[in-house]
Amino acid sequence: MFDAQPPAALTLSHARIVTPAGVTEGALRIEEGRIAGIGAATDGLDLRGAYLIPGIVDLHTDHVERHTHPRVSVLWPFLPALMAHDAVVISGGTTTVFDSLSVGASMKRPERREILEPLVAALAEGQAAGAFRAEHLLHLRCEISDPATMALVEATATHPLTRLVSVMDHTPGDRQSPDVDKWFTHMIHEMEVDEETGRAMMDDLFERSRARGAEVRAHVIRAAHAATLPLMSHDDRTVEHADQAAAEGVAISEFPTTLEAAHRARELGLAIVAGAPNYLRGGSQSGNVAVAELLAHGLVDALASDYVPRSPLDAAFKLATDPALPHDLPAALALVSGNPARMTALGDRGQIAEGLRADLAAVRLVDGQPVVQAVWRNGRQVF
Repeated sequence: MFDAQPPAALTLSHARIVTPAGVTEGALRIEEGRIAGIGAATDGLDLRGAYLIPGIVDLHTDHVERHTHPRVSVLWPFLPALMAHDAVVISGGTTTVFDSLSVGASMKRPERREILEPLVAALAEGQAAGAFRAEHLLHLRCEISDPATMALVEATATHPLTRLVSVMDHTPGDRQSPDVDKWFTHMIHEMEVDEETGRAMMDDLFERSRARGAEVRAHVIRAAHAATLPLMSHDDRTVEHADQAAAEGVAISEFPTTLEAAHRARELGLAIVAGAPNYLRGGSQSGNVAVAELLAHGLVDALASDYVPRSPLDAAFKLATDPALPHDLPAALALVSGNPARMTALGDRGQIAEGLRADLAAVRLVDGQPVVQAVWRNGRQVF
């Protein structure tokens, strides 16, 4: 069981320890699962000059579906699927992951409506049994074009693992996918349906969004506030989108698709989360604003993995050596550890500081590529 009691004491020596203040060569002492201090000890577990970084806190990954749906027509048993997902997550140095589960459906995978509650139950079962190496929390991605979302969010918003809610609208023509024809071509290919079937499905999506979208959005907002959960808006494209989010009490703008929307979110005091894959790829797969551009304008507070679980690790180390963007390694790692922890009130983790949880990863560089050697959660080695 990965949640068993940590060893009473452990020293990690000969490490390059990345703290908010800088990189210190030395040893880190862990006691009862907490960071007890940094010193010059040479005994203990020798990390041989590896970087010792805070465990990554990932606010958004929909990678779970890669394992629950390994093929278009295949639904895999939930607990083993989640365990496979967990193994990928921990191997990228992520010790706290917000599994971003779909609440409702836009067009693809309508079975999301039926599987949400049993999937959440499997996640809770695995967490309670110590089956996971990382700590898994829930990020509810609430699709406002689906009327079924209202009952589903009521059923899951108060679950003990739920810590974050986002308001999403994947109806094409706005937000993430302003080009309807491009979206449609991609969607029918991904869903493996013919054009006639796809047109009928898209028409249904447009009608649901038109007739019920505002009602569903308001319901999701109320449910999140009632459960005192942080709210994220998703794919803000315009000033008006940011204004609406702020008026609704949204705290975080997630994946803004234009520089204009990101600037307005910042003016309104919203935190901004961007996608690490976008930065690593050098741009958006959907043709939206590049994360590098947002970073250059100081408009990113956190980077999330989105669909590639190890991308926050790769992004942080790349950013620390990117001549176009002024981030040292502590500042780059804050985007994937300390800042996401702060946004979600996880004040016991996210940086290497005395008294915080010993959620840590040892990382060495191979030709500039970060390689995770070991991971500890609560002072217990889990990878």
